[in-house]
Amino acid sequence: MGSSANGHRSEAMALKALQPSPEEQWRHLRSYLDLNRDDLAAMAETVEILMRRGPEFVVATYDYLLNFKETAEILGWERGADPDHLAERRRFFTIWLARTIGLDLSDDLARYLFRAGKYHAGHGPRRIHVPELYVTGAVSLAQASFARYIAEEIKDARLVARALTGWNKLLTMHGHLMSAGYHAARDLESGDFAVPVSLFGRLRTLVGADEVVVHVDAGARAEHLLRKFFNYFPDTRQEVFDKAWVDDYRLDEQGVPWVRVEPIYRPRRDWNIRLNGRNLEYLGGLAVPVKPGDRLSIFPPGR
Repeated sequence: MGSSANGHRSEAMALKALQPSPEEQWRHLRSYLDLNRDDLAAMAETVEILMRRGPEFVVATYDYLLNFKETAEILGWERGADPDHLAERRRFFTIWLARTIGLDLSDDLARYLFRAGKYHAGHGPRRIHVPELYVTGAVSLAQASFARYIAEEIKDARLVARALTGWNKLLTMHGHLMSAGYHAARDLESGDFAVPVSLFGRLRTLVGADEVVVHVDAGARAEHLLRKFFNYFPDTRQEVFDKAWVDDYRLDEQGVPWVRVEPIYRPRRDWNIRLNGRNLEYLGGLAVPVKPGDRLSIFPPGR
């Protein structure tokens, strides 16, 4: 793909307004909620209780979903749970629980939760769409169960309060990352028409497919399509883009100027993004409209 005379990519190809990556959201929310050492120390004193009651929690959770009419219908369990499906979901839930009560604060868990949110949006192996109400509600039910188990077994009210403060912060982080993945998935399939995006090189490995279909609204531009794609597949950004920070000057409602620093993503040198086989940069960049029947392709250097 071409570049300007000074060696930098054309600003017409700079992609803006991407959602922060799952890792960035995870760290920011932890900072905002101030999940600190004191919180973690109090939570650690309740880990053994939660670990011991973990099997009870997993079984009770799926009994509840089976007996609640709406969730039973969503899971296809109106006439009882399918044993294989139930075992699969319990395994998945147990892995989440183990990482949670193990106080896993890694970036990898942020990515795991983001992916779980996409699965609940109907993008998992079984293609079951669980509406967001029940995704966020499940986090709230987990918090309630944690509170009950801890209160039943610890008599020190101050410790209970401190521990539950921390668990509330952590589970809020979990709920947010799952919602972020859920919305990225719903956005990918929301729009008036579909545009296939062909992938090449390492992108195929990262995405797990050689083509992804992205839905956009009538009047959409290439930037809208790419924003949906890279919000859904945040792990691919570092492969395709160089990230930079720019000052965004704006006026508030009273006309007072203020500055916000925002990231922009420029395709790396020799990465090639084509619309219907033609270099997108030479067509006018990301502002080029897309229409039904179009195809976008993303090529690594050397293609």
